Amino acid sequence: MHDGSALEERGVPSVAVCTEVFFAAGKVQARVLGHSDLEPLTVAHPIQSLTPDEIRERAESAVEKIVERLTKNNAA
Repeated sequence: MHDGSALEERGVPSVAVCTEVFFAAGKVQARVLGHSDLEPLTVAHPIQSLTPDEIRERAESAVEKIVERLTKNNAA
């Protein structure tokens, strides 16, 4: 959330990604950082035990959602 907030402050649209377990914490961090509208995109938990190929699959499954958010944020 810190990176996403810092990018947004510089005018760079961003999407913060976290696992669903950390969604609530991400929302709180965004609000504390002054970006309550920056809602994290969630992916399935856990990540640390995945193989590189499994992480790649997880990332690829999120790409369309990330592009959609960036496009939506950029059009606003």
